[in-house]
Amino acid sequence: MNTFSLFPRWEFTAAIYTYDADNDPRTDDGYSTSLYGKYMFFENKAKTGGFAVKAGTGMDPGYLAAVGLQDAFKTYWTNAPATVPLFLNKLSWDLMPGASVTFDYGEAKKTTPSFTYSTRMAWYAFGPTASIVGEVFGSAGDVHAIPEYKMGIRWEPNQHVVLALTYG
Repeated sequence: MNTFSLFPRWEFTAAIYTYDADNDPRTDDGYSTSLYGKYMFFENKAKTGGFAVKAGTGMDPGYLAAVGLQDAFKTYWTNAPATVPLFLNKLSWDLMPGASVTFDYGEAKKTTPSFTYSTRMAWYAFGPTASIVGEVFGSAGDVHAIPEYKMGIRWEPNQHVVLALTYG
């Protein structure tokens, strides 16, 4: 996943996901890509919280189980991320409610809207540049994805680099 900030308050992301349902590390079932833009319309003075809007196309592997690899770029989505710093920036809470629509879904080739949700907590136990992160996300509606959970560590050595290692 690569994110580029070409203009103030804007970010553009291009991501590639591999999908492996058979749990054999020597094989994969395919891949998907996701492209999206984000506009931050508010950021606090400490740059530890804010509000934004995102929109894009493509899907991550969790939703591909319900939609399928062949339908990944028939899905368009939006969400509204909010980051709230807590306990003097020792804890950061992200909330991301959203919606998606998939065109030509399934054998009936119908249009299917869904509500999407995601929340993430980052605990900066090791100082302001390293955190332990937990995340839950999924969707409800015509394209339902069971909730997924991720846990990991994140290192943010400066404002331009964020490296994360997660398992879920």
